[in-house]
Amino acid sequence: MGTRKKVHAFVRVKPTDDFAHEMIRYGDDNKSIDIHLKKDIRRGVVNNQQTDWSFKLDGVLHDASQDLVYETVAKDVVSQALDGYNGTIMCYGQTGAGKTYTMTGATENYKHRGILPRALQQVFRMIEERPTHAITVRVSYLEIYNESLFDLLSTLPYVGPSVTPMTIVENPQGVFIKGLSVHLTSQEEDAFSLLFEGETNRIIASHTMNKNSSRSHCIFTIYMEAHSRTLSDEKYVTSKINLVDLAGSERLGKSGSEGRVLKEATYINKSLSFLEQAIIALGDHKRDHIPFRQCKLTHALKDSLGGNCNMVLVTNIYGEAAQLEETLSSLRFASRMKLVTTEPSINEKYNAERMVKNLEKELVLLKQELAIHDSLANRTLVTYDPMDEVQIAEINSQVRRYLEGTLDEIDIINLRQIQEVFNQFRVILSQQEQEVEAALRRKYTLIDKNDFATISAVQKAGLMDVNGHLVGEPDGQGFGLGIAPFSTKPGKKSKSKKTAKDQPRPSTPPSKPVAFEDFKNERGSEINRIFKENKSILNERRKRASETTQRINVIKREIDVTKEALNFQKSLREKQGEYENKGLMIIDEEEFLLILKLKDLKKQYRSEYQDLRDLRAEIQYCQHLVDQCRHRLLMEFDIWYNESFVIPEDMQVALKLGTSIRPGMVPVSRIVSLGEDDQDKFSQLQQTVLPEGPDAISFYNAKIKTEQKHNYLKTIMGLQQAHKK
Repeated sequence: MGTRKKVHAFVRVKPTDDFAHEMIRYGDDNKSIDIHLKKDIRRGVVNNQQTDWSFKLDGVLHDASQDLVYETVAKDVVSQALDGYNGTIMCYGQTGAGKTYTMTGATENYKHRGILPRALQQVFRMIEERPTHAITVRVSYLEIYNESLFDLLSTLPYVGPSVTPMTIVENPQGVFIKGLSVHLTSQEEDAFSLLFEGETNRIIASHTMNKNSSRSHCIFTIYMEAHSRTLSDEKYVTSKINLVDLAGSERLGKSGSEGRVLKEATYINKSLSFLEQAIIALGDHKRDHIPFRQCKLTHALKDSLGGNCNMVLVTNIYGEAAQLEETLSSLRFASRMKLVTTEPSINEKYNAERMVKNLEKELVLLKQELAIHDSLANRTLVTYDPMDEVQIAEINSQVRRYLEGTLDEIDIINLRQIQEVFNQFRVILSQQEQEVEAALRRKYTLIDKNDFATISAVQKAGLMDVNGHLVGEPDGQGFGLGIAPFSTKPGKKSKSKKTAKDQPRPSTPPSKPVAFEDFKNERGSEINRIFKENKSILNERRKRASETTQRINVIKREIDVTKEALNFQKSLREKQGEYENKGLMIIDEEEFLLILKLKDLKKQYRSEYQDLRDLRAEIQYCQHLVDQCRHRLLMEFDIWYNESFVIPEDMQVALKLGTSIRPGMVPVSRIVSLGEDDQDKFSQLQQTVLPEGPDAISFYNAKIKTEQKHNYLKTIMGLQQAHKK
């Protein structure tokens, strides 16, 4: 993405012999203009009429030549267009102030040509300087007259008549005019011919302000597409330059318009009014909706006004006292335009055909590179194609021999082989689980809870616990396992110091929750103590980080409020005119206090944020320790439980070194989980999400409720299925 930048606004003053020196003054840097009006004595003694204005712009062009105007206003915009940046140059001002002269110039005089022909010339000059790229140029010329769209190049012989009227269409790539002809130009001369053709077709009329006043808005667009002549470069850039010559803003009383010209002036003033409304909305950062579709002009320029382009406004004004009111209006428009921001970005695209060819070429080169490495490493010919069934079966045999101990190591050949080795580990592990389960089923008898006759016999034999449950029932499932209780008094700790190996093996293993509690109090007591200490430290760090995050959010909200108030004061100052004293900007006390407050808040924010970063580093380290302890505790319990209760004595032979089944091979997912509780999850997610905004809390609460609901439904469904069995 590009960086945001303000619209550049320049003022060009029309030369006159009757310049109002007492009312119009320029700043020493030629970037500001001051307007002074004499008070109207007809308003009486008490007169609060404002008489002074100061407007700060990017440049004031007074008695400037066409060369200087182009160098100052347009040269950089056109230059960046060939690098993929869109550009827009717009001329605005009252009737007769020199907009068309600035944009198009005097077409009969080369020296007096304006921005548009000079831009075309610069484009083709730059193309000549870039022999490494193939650049195509196309142009179009649109006229908006009385809210209707016209193609100024439709009179060319090879342009067929349009069946449907032109319409403005929007798509993800931007705004374009459906039905507008776009013409390919291979040389500078062809482009000038198209320009002159369009100028001939423009609608003009005569009135008191200007003998040849343009009565429509015109948009001349230059489209460029630059491809590298290097076949390996699949990227190319596109761009367009909109050169906009607006119709003259005017007061009907001064222009003396009537009849058809009066109707035209009404449409012009209406569209310029809507343009000003759109500019005001773009300058107000609180506005979500920008009224682009109020008229054809703003709709056609939607992606240029505040879009992803470099934009420049040239405001043309009179330097005479009689036109001072319109001059003030034009300068206010320029000030508002300076508040608008755009986000220029390079328009990059990819040539799909070149990309496929490059990838195919790169694939061949990589295979050749691998072959060279294999040759240097004295490896036999290695194939990197997908594996067939014979190769997969061979890898399965290697993994089995590795688990049995008859194969010391598995040679690494390539990435596909490594992935298949891990896959075969998973397959063999699943098969071994099934073998163990089948062996247990052969040794023990399963009792159906719904078989009341069998349950009655078990009760008579004294194999039922005090709560009426079958001995060895671990999870409330539909079957019981075993023939004898593990402890006559469940829940009571044994006073014996003997380990599980020293005690006689119970005929029925205890439930894992009960066994896990015994393990934590006896053999795993030291690991459990370290686990609890680390978790306590982790929770304390999380609590401190949560408090710090909340303070950061409070400071951030205060910064946003202060920035908003400061921007409002700055915007108000720019709109009303800025005052300078000996080159220093004069601001009021309220804006000064807001600047000091913002500086202090940012200092607090940086300090708190540094503390939060340090706490996060500590939390990450503590979390790593807790995870290690949890994994160690679960792994030790898994091995202890299997050795003590699960594997029958007559199967202990299988546990000798070199066999395929070893202690601890029963998956950890089958035992009680030491997973994090909801509070742990909340704390972790809070540290991750909360700095992005306080609204994340509501999101997390909803997420937790949804997870709890799903877990509840899963539990209910599991119980129902167990009940059916």
